[in-house]
Amino acid sequence: MLRPKIPTNPVPTGTVMPLPVEATAIVPSAPTAAPAPAPAAPVSSRPVVQLTPGALVALVGGGTAVVLVVGTVLVSLLLAVAVTAASVAVCAVVLRSMLNGQRQR
Repeated sequence: MLRPKIPTNPVPTGTVMPLPVEATAIVPSAPTAAPAPAPAAPVSSRPVVQLTPGALVALVGGGTAVVLVVGTVLVSLLLAVAVTAASVAVCAVVLRSMLNGQRQR
């Protein structure tokens, strides 16, 4: 998906020239027998995943727990950023007050 596709060489007239292909010599060899087809795997009529009511409740409970834990971590990170910003703002106000007090004296 992320590999670049090498375009053919476009000519300004709009015609597209294909990339050159090197010719290889074909050497005839003794005929070989076609390989025997592999036996087909038996097809199962059962579904791959069977969810019982207990498994479904456990799955929903686990998903809820994951959402709650991730939400708690994100909220705590946001709170930490907010507290840090507030403390920096308080420090800036105190420093500004101290510097203005020295200028007036």
